[in-house]
Amino acid sequence: MKFNKKLAVAVSSAVLLMAGQVALADSATDIVDALVAKGVLTEEEGKLITKGHTSKTKVTPVLKEKDKNFTIESPNGENSISLTGRVHFDGRFYDYNQDDASSIATASSVGADTFDIRRARIGIKYKFGKYYSGEVTANTVGTSSDVLDVGYLDVAWFEQAKFRFGQFKMPFSLEQLTSSNNIGFIERSFVDSFIPAKERGLQVFGEPVTGMTYALALSNGTTSTGSSVTGAEADNRVDNKDVIGRFTVNFAELMKNKEAVFHLGAAFSKGDSPIGTGFGTFRTEARGATFFVPIVPSTASSLDKTLDRTRYNLELAVASGPFKLQSQYVRVDHEFVLPTTSSAGTSVSPEIATYYVEGLWAITGEKHADRYKAGAFGGIKPAKEFDASTFTGGAWELGARYSAMDASDFQNYTAAASSNTITTASSGYTKAKAYTIGVKFLPNMNSRFMLDFVNSDFENPVGGTSVLSVNNRNETQEKALLFRTQFMF
Repeated sequence: MKFNKKLAVAVSSAVLLMAGQVALADSATDIVDALVAKGVLTEEEGKLITKGHTSKTKVTPVLKEKDKNFTIESPNGENSISLTGRVHFDGRFYDYNQDDASSIATASSVGADTFDIRRARIGIKYKFGKYYSGEVTANTVGTSSDVLDVGYLDVAWFEQAKFRFGQFKMPFSLEQLTSSNNIGFIERSFVDSFIPAKERGLQVFGEPVTGMTYALALSNGTTSTGSSVTGAEADNRVDNKDVIGRFTVNFAELMKNKEAVFHLGAAFSKGDSPIGTGFGTFRTEARGATFFVPIVPSTASSLDKTLDRTRYNLELAVASGPFKLQSQYVRVDHEFVLPTTSSAGTSVSPEIATYYVEGLWAITGEKHADRYKAGAFGGIKPAKEFDASTFTGGAWELGARYSAMDASDFQNYTAAASSNTITTASSGYTKAKAYTIGVKFLPNMNSRFMLDFVNSDFENPVGGTSVLSVNNRNETQEKALLFRTQFMF
């Protein structure tokens, strides 16, 4: 048999490498591949040496790090999985005086000073094949019905028309579509209580041109977390779904200006809900008192009664360098027939209007345009991470917000509805406004420390005489100091 010197050299090299450590066995195959590529070996000779072996680089997952998070990725980049999580530890302190309560029995937990784990979530983001990706995240605090936060699959067969299936944030509100990890203040505004948030359904979405986005979704129309309604279609009297759509344009991006944001957006939601599901959450932005309790028509003897609900949203965000101004206006129109004895067949259409205006200033110079992508804002990345040894670095931001809501239309049918035992009379105030000022410090992209002061004023008492009582004391105002220590990856 003719001795092949090139083959002998290649085999000797591979054997010597493998003798060093067993873990490098498959690396010998990579070396042979390199020798074939350089012409030292023929393809036939390379196949003879590597017969039964597989290139290590073709099978070994790659561990990558980005923004202090680790992702396991296949060598071809088509498959990956990463762990995600967040913990928001809050402190809330109010100006309510518990000494005003005449006894423990009459003392109210509303507005009680407290420490709280506001959010604690763990999840995974995944990608497989060329077109499929998604996320599954679980809540570790809350009720058993709140375990699933989001769980969805994206199908990107077409770049301009992607599909999403599962439980996810509906395409409606800029404030809601900004993650709780990245919102400007500790809590979202009044607006967030009256919008479609995380629901179960399907969606088509895309970015037809750079700087423009659209999304159209079909959902059950019930909230996914935070209430007794779990997101499932549990009421067979109302099979209609909510249709939700949003369109945005960033004129700065259209003009190739990467230093600024000029965002305009509009959204709508149209659907039916079972009577008895309520009209929203009338709670202060500091998670203190519920200042208004509207009537909720009962479902008793009203099997065919539904609540028609139409929601409109307009949003604006302007950013230049470290400054950002953002605003939203949301109106919710309701229409239904009162299921009462005294006013049977009476059709009512109460409206709720709410809005906010906020300004943010990154005093360490971070640009808000760097946070903007596909119609929403991400997190601030400090220009320099905080160094505890020199006490330098990190990002600082100041913010102020004014928000208001008006549900005074509910005054128009309170008397008629409350005369019947199957409804609950309204109480409290139908108008509220709030002022918030805040400061935040970000040592790095994965942690935030926040401090907010929130002042809420209540106006327009129901029937002209209704009051908000906390610990036997009538309140027309709430003041709160909030802080948050936040970790996320």
